[in-house]
Amino acid sequence: MITRKEMEKQEEKLLAPYAMKSAMTGGREHKEKEHLYRTAYQRDKDRIIYSTAFRRLEYKTQVFVNHEGDYYRTRLTHTIEVAQISRAIARVLGLNEDLVEAIALAHDLGHTPFGHAGEEALATLMKDHGGFDHNTHGLRVVDILEERYHDFCGLNLTQEVRRGIIRHSTPFDQKRMGSFDVPGPWLLEIQVVDISDEIAYDNHDLDDGLKSGLLAEKDLAGIPMWDEAAADLGKRFSNIDSEAGRYQMIRYLINLQVSDVVKNTIDRIKALGIKDVSDLSGRKEKIVAFGRELSAKRAPIRKILENKLYKHYRVVRMSNKAARFLKDLFRVYFDSPGQLPPRIAEKIKERGKHRVICDYMAGMTDRYALDQYKQLFEPYERV
Repeated sequence: MITRKEMEKQEEKLLAPYAMKSAMTGGREHKEKEHLYRTAYQRDKDRIIYSTAFRRLEYKTQVFVNHEGDYYRTRLTHTIEVAQISRAIARVLGLNEDLVEAIALAHDLGHTPFGHAGEEALATLMKDHGGFDHNTHGLRVVDILEERYHDFCGLNLTQEVRRGIIRHSTPFDQKRMGSFDVPGPWLLEIQVVDISDEIAYDNHDLDDGLKSGLLAEKDLAGIPMWDEAAADLGKRFSNIDSEAGRYQMIRYLINLQVSDVVKNTIDRIKALGIKDVSDLSGRKEKIVAFGRELSAKRAPIRKILENKLYKHYRVVRMSNKAARFLKDLFRVYFDSPGQLPPRIAEKIKERGKHRVICDYMAGMTDRYALDQYKQLFEPYERV
């Protein structure tokens, strides 16, 4: 039997000196006995997978609301894809794959129903009452809202995974709730998840946009990185159907970006003289990053996604409708908290009405929020 201690010794031998080792963890807020044959980060990963918030990701919006079709990505499938890309990068860089996977699996636990439209709606409603953003709420989920243990609230995750949740940072993840943080260095494992998230949502949103018909390949013609993928496809296949061809091109783009991140990050680690985890303390610049050339190549595709997909009138309609649903639900619950489930309403004295309603609504799936709306606003719907 390979014990936890033996796994920790293997990490010391096999991982890079700047990787975060399980034995070095800052620990958990609530003391627990270490497991016989699972490392600290392996336990974190398991706790996240078995959480209620993780299961709910299956019915939370990525770009397309769940009922639009079962082909499109949800928060759950996106999360799994981020975890896969993260582990691939971490493995090549010699980082801690278990820590990377735990952070990746938890990085979207704080997301609301209806994607960023839902987050914007709750942020507006909570503007004068403590604010709302999905990173901070994700930490709240794993620290407080998950109720699985008798001795403490939350999942009691390690400091490093908690730091990865609150410091998750991409162009879509701008914190609104002040300086709330988990102390410690900006680990390379955290940075790997950040950039893997960018790679995943850019390329898979592109895939979903083309599949839906909201984007067309002619929109992408002339963009160097897309033309490069098309040229590669033409060299490898003389006759391929459109769906398989699109898959191969998305695959090419992901591989191109992952390879660039690996090469550029190794160069940066050497140039900055990163020898161990202590060298990361106090650094605010990203070390795990794209090279300048590829960053420039990515920009036009990201602009197309922003202007043609995220601002497409059908996506805007879905987003605006979702925001109205949530604001109306919040108002009804606030004006008449007796309509909240008793287990939710009983927390108002301790946490305040705004925060309890916000927590409840942020945890809803798309379809549960729609069902609640029907029950509260449609006169012939059963309640």
